[in-house]
Amino acid sequence: MTNATMSIKDLLNRTDRFAANAGCQITEVDDRHAIAEMRVTAEHLNGGHVCQGGALFTLADLAIAALMNHDGHLTFGISNSIMFVSSAHEGDQLRAEAVLVADHQKIPAVEVRVTDHSGRLICHVTGLGYRKATNI
Repeated sequence: MTNATMSIKDLLNRTDRFAANAGCQITEVDDRHAIAEMRVTAEHLNGGHVCQGGALFTLADLAIAALMNHDGHLTFGISNSIMFVSSAHEGDQLRAEAVLVADHQKIPAVEVRVTDHSGRLICHVTGLGYRKATNI
């Protein structure tokens, strides 16, 4: 399967090795939203024994990438903001749902809610991308 015929879900799950090594996986993507999931393991914990912020951002960033690249045009993040609301703990199943806020041809905007298995908000992320003329 070539990049041209592979879905963005399959492509990013295969090629985003950093996210894969962190245990993140895209489970759903279409032109309006994307979902990525991760189970918090001992390897995700910081010195305070809660999920490290970088792990949470990686999960959200993968959902952002899936949504922003869904149309097949290479899009890179240019600005992101994360607000931590609650802590995630070892064993928590996390879900990052990215939704399109603005689908500008060059600068798309996305909002992500990362929640745990009970629906409790863990963090909120906003992101802007830069869409290149290049195809993925």
